[in-house]
Amino acid sequence: MNAKIERVSKDIQKTKDKISEFQTRLRELEKQKTELENIEIVDAVRGMDISLADLAAMLKATKTGGATSGQVGPKSTDPAETETEDNEDED
Repeated sequence: MNAKIERVSKDIQKTKDKISEFQTRLRELEKQKTELENIEIVDAVRGMDISLADLAAMLKATKTGGATSGQVGPKSTDPAETETEDNEDED
């Protein structure tokens, strides 16, 4: 075989080997990222003072678009509480 062709063939093989190594490294990094995101989510959920049933309901409402206010938990229905909060803001 021609020396130039042989050299190019070796370079091709080296490049393919590096690509394979990088793809493996990429998969490892993506897996690590997913694990870290999952840990962050679990920590956030554990930090909330909410029952599993309420959590499930909140996630279901969020998924269907029901929770648009960003409020976690039930809304206050007592008008006196709303007025008191509004008056405190004015001070």
